[in-house]
Amino acid sequence: QVQLVESGGGLVQAGDSLRLSCAASGRTFSSYAVGWFRQAPGKEREFVAAITITGTRVNYADAVKGRFTISRDNAKNTVLLQMNSLKPEDTAVYYCAADFLGQGSDNRGRYDYWGQGTQVTVSA
Repeated sequence: QVQLVESGGGLVQAGDSLRLSCAASGRTFSSYAVGWFRQAPGKEREFVAAITITGTRVNYADAVKGRFTISRDNAKNTVLLQMNSLKPEDTAVYYCAADFLGQGSDNRGRYDYWGQGTQVTVSA
């Protein structure tokens, strides 16, 4: 079993940067692909980015390509989401999720474990 805890959210202005962190517990974290999803008020949870077990492949939603970067450090059981050039439409609760032996899917149904989320608010 894997437990996930997100941190790093906050209130920023448009154009600013934030770095979200997803800390995992469990010795088998390196067997999980990890994804970031977000959910804005009144909207469905949507895919943001994902990274494979070894970190050799990444996958991004079109809305964040070129602005967000996902990375992982299996030795530290951590996955990071660097978010640059933030826009008001990036405002949402951001969740990380783990997919056992996954391939970095954009399908939230694939993911087995979820964190509690961290709020990101971008003002215009």
